[in-house]
Amino acid sequence: MTGPDPVVPPLVPGPGPGIFGARLGSGRSREEGARAALVATASTVVFLVVAAVLITRSPNWPEVRHQFFDPDAFRESWPDVLHGFWTDMKIFAISIVVIPVLALVLAVARSFRGPAFFPLKALAICFIDVMRGIPMILLILLLGFGVPALQLSGVPSGAFFWGVAALALSYAAYTAEILRAGIDAVPESQRASARAIGLTQGQALRHAILPQAIRNVIPALMNTVVSLQKDVALISVLGVREAVREAQIYTSRTFNYTSYVAAAVLFLAVSIPLVRVVDHLTTRDRARRSQVAV
Repeated sequence: MTGPDPVVPPLVPGPGPGIFGARLGSGRSREEGARAALVATASTVVFLVVAAVLITRSPNWPEVRHQFFDPDAFRESWPDVLHGFWTDMKIFAISIVVIPVLALVLAVARSFRGPAFFPLKALAICFIDVMRGIPMILLILLLGFGVPALQLSGVPSGAFFWGVAALALSYAAYTAEILRAGIDAVPESQRASARAIGLTQGQALRHAILPQAIRNVIPALMNTVVSLQKDVALISVLGVREAVREAQIYTSRTFNYTSYVAAAVLFLAVSIPLVRVVDHLTTRDRARRSQVAV
């Protein structure tokens, strides 16, 4: 004979794994995050206050304030600097259209396989190596002063044109490498599958490889956009009257550097929102990848 079945006590949810444990862990994480944010904010405020006190108590602070933060000089230089800044934005708008097209051509040329495409691939590699090896400021000087000096028939000689060309060529080389990294990151099975259904190498790149590659490198491309928005000021070395050049003209006339601060404010007004967009895209891309992995 067997005895009565043992009585099994009911399961009581505890603070361990399960719904209640998850809720407890989530609440603890929120508390720790809030505490960390509070500490970071407080330390930042303390640092800024200490820095402000040290700077304003410096013996030379009155002279520095007059040279860099003069309200009258700011108001006087602002119209010319703002007018020059629109030239910067025009350079940025033109470059942001030309660079992706040229970069995509270079990246695709480097991605072609087979001996028939070797000359095209070698030419793309040489172009990218040269453009990435020459400092940006030096490339602007070489193209901006060297090409017009040749006085070639039918070739533009304006500083604006060659300044934009130098920016586009240099950034296209860097952007092409970003795109190539995205292309190489696409699994080889995608290319093989595209070829298996009868697509040519060019069609496989266009319909299967490039869409995935571009989606994978969007955060890196946006960081390039942020850098480009600041580097347009380098064209000032050719005499183009953009924001930095206008600030330099004002400084040479008044020996006051507040105009440079005015130019910096304008660039910050554009670059900071761009940085926030980049952070948002990066966060969204990270979340998308984690969902795909799950």
